Amino acid sequence: MQNYYLLGRSGLRVSRLALGTMNFGVDGFHAAYGRTEEQAEPIFRRYVESGGNFIDTADFYTAGESERILGRLITRAGIRDRLVLTSKFTNTTDPTDPNAGGNGRKHMVRALEASLRRLGTDHLDLYLLHTWDRITPVEEVVQTFDDLVRAGKIRYAGLSDVPAWYAARAQSYAEAHALTPMVTVQLPYSLIARGIEPEYVPMAQTLGMGLTAWSPVGGGLLTGKYRRGADGLTGTGRLSTPGTGGPSPTDRDWTVIDALSSVAHEVGRSMAQVAINWVATRPGVGAAVIGASSVEQLEGNLAALDFELPADALRRLDEASAPPLAPPYAMFTPRYQSWIVSPGLGIGDKPAGYAPPVRNA
Repeated sequence: MQNYYLLGRSGLRVSRLALGTMNFGVDGFHAAYGRTEEQAEPIFRRYVESGGNFIDTADFYTAGESERILGRLITRAGIRDRLVLTSKFTNTTDPTDPNAGGNGRKHMVRALEASLRRLGTDHLDLYLLHTWDRITPVEEVVQTFDDLVRAGKIRYAGLSDVPAWYAARAQSYAEAHALTPMVTVQLPYSLIARGIEPEYVPMAQTLGMGLTAWSPVGGGLLTGKYRRGADGLTGTGRLSTPGTGGPSPTDRDWTVIDALSSVAHEVGRSMAQVAINWVATRPGVGAAVIGASSVEQLEGNLAALDFELPADALRRLDEASAPPLAPPYAMFTPRYQSWIVSPGLGIGDKPAGYAPPVRNA
């Protein structure tokens, strides 16, 4: 059974596990591990049969084929209105045209129209800036999002892979000018990639943006299918495929993997399930984006929230994966604050129970 929660400071109800479709299609950048439409359809159908409603794609995924496949699958299933359909823009669709990429108004509008055609729909429920392009004024992006909402082309706006200051600036500008707010920031987050915690998590919580975490299993490294060998990474998958893998795992990564393996064995769950559970239940996270190359893999991922990790298991995972805090972030920890800011005074923000969760079911 799926549970649904509001995404950020909005009324949009989304599944805690979103279906990522970066591997739907066999063309373009992601072709090496892509799935044909025939292979993708059972994955899509099983996700929606489980009650999932949050679908994530982008115009860049498999050179637009992900959107085309999704459009046909949604039409055949006849469930467009049930879905929170999300796509993204930024990456170039024509390397010869300087305005065929980036985050300027011209490209935003053209990219959205092209995505709508490929998806066979007249609107997106959520539209995301895919990557900060470093030069487009944030005010132009926010104003264009607002225009697209007013035109009925999109329902909600959000950001992906931007600096925390940029997201804060976008939200503050939207609030100051009564424009469409950002309801989410999508970022990489996993036991081996916790760099978002010092800035993004408190920013999102304070400014009303629910974090959506991509790559909660570390690109596959946290699934257990890769091991440390004498000559590096062993195992079959994207990370060991020439041209598609990332940097080699560090000693710290292997420490995390060992702790994850131990916890997974103790709780009787797969490493991937424990890794997804950890991410999806972290502060500030509205949803985790999961992918799958088969129905069987999807079934395992969907069961990632069917259990609660014991406190001791969480402590061990947190300690094994905790990144070192560079100044000034170490000064914001409870340990430092209780030592020098408010020693021995027992000061907190709000008492337990001040804002209990609201559940309608």
